[in-house]
Amino acid sequence: MSKALDDIKVIDVSQVAAVPMCARHLADFGADVIHVENAKTGDSWRNLQAGAGGGPAGTPSDIPYNWEAYNRNKRSLGLDLSKENGRKIVYKLVKDADIFLTNLRLSERKKLGMEYETLKKINPRLVYGSVTGHGLNGPDNDMPAYDTTVYFARSGIHHMLTFPGMAAGPDPRPALGDNVAALGLAFGLMTALHARDKIGQGQEVETSLLYTGIYQLTFDMAGTLVTGEDHTQYRLDNYEGTEEEIKERDELIAGVQAAVGRLGAFYRARHPNPLANTLVTKDGKVVRFNALQPDRYWTKFCKIFEIEDLEHDPKFATIEARQENRKELNHILEEGFSKKTLDEWRPLIADIPSSPFHTLVDVMNDPQAKANDWFPTFDHPSYGPMKIMANPINLSETPATVRLPAPEFSQQTEEVLLEAGYTWDEIAQFQDEKVIP
Repeated sequence: MSKALDDIKVIDVSQVAAVPMCARHLADFGADVIHVENAKTGDSWRNLQAGAGGGPAGTPSDIPYNWEAYNRNKRSLGLDLSKENGRKIVYKLVKDADIFLTNLRLSERKKLGMEYETLKKINPRLVYGSVTGHGLNGPDNDMPAYDTTVYFARSGIHHMLTFPGMAAGPDPRPALGDNVAALGLAFGLMTALHARDKIGQGQEVETSLLYTGIYQLTFDMAGTLVTGEDHTQYRLDNYEGTEEEIKERDELIAGVQAAVGRLGAFYRARHPNPLANTLVTKDGKVVRFNALQPDRYWTKFCKIFEIEDLEHDPKFATIEARQENRKELNHILEEGFSKKTLDEWRPLIADIPSSPFHTLVDVMNDPQAKANDWFPTFDHPSYGPMKIMANPINLSETPATVRLPAPEFSQQTEEVLLEAGYTWDEIAQFQDEKVIP
């Protein structure tokens, strides 16, 4: 049986979740996907699952179900891209490839010679797809990111899934945003392949975890852009109840908030990885950290929290030691983080996977949103200039555009029928028969 994409070759230089899942979708439909893994450690996703990989996530099992779910139908190639010959192998593979995929940080792409500008010189017809954390532009465009930090916290999703007046909300599930971004990127790649036949060349396709989260909130975010109001806060401020009902509501919120706060503190103190947790600033802002490679970030944590004396302390020097002494370490981190405001912390944590919990008003004013033009102004014929949401998929050569407002009911009925070959007499007959308005 013929497969839809059996003539498509994909070079996948990525790890963890979003881009590998995108590549898996292509592989499921027959594409030849070569997954390039670190020659020494392999894809870190192999080691995340409890049981098979020895990691902390998921229900323990000797079957690597998580790895299978994200990487079936692929072939694995171990390469050290820090070595010249490793990069040359990728360049050779790219020569006759259709798609190149990556989620390397922008600085890593440049350092390793894996950016689009380099690869398109080797193969002008190459479609280059990537998922970034925060978009291609802006002050945080090279900041490390996971879906739990940017898709869930910074986008406003966590905020919108809480009751009005409550800061605590649901714990994000692994790769929730990665999977959505994967589908979006796959759609963008198919669009670019279609365009390649028309324009004769490939192009760069990008989406981000942050804007994918914002896009998921389109219903609420569109409202915030038009009104300037955060819906959760609006519900709280404009509740039409009696004084007794408002008093009862506030007492319930306070009680639940206190209970959830205690429960959250209980779990945070026992979190197996203290470097992947939530902390509260001096001004009450909640920040989610997600250092899934804790040894890589431990030295940085020690420096920014001014606890350098603990870096080589036997109680905290290894992953296992930090897990064993997590209650003590969590207390140290919580106490240290509470000494500075969010604005004071921002430059210090810029190179650590982390994000503050944003409201939709915060999202609307986020410098990353402005730098990537996610909320352009559209001159609506009826309502005048209005902020709208851009398409979450960026194509460098054939970008999405906003050409028309949403149509009025049946606005183009006659136009469409005339284009289809119907005459005015036939259209009049359709109207008499009530076939059309």
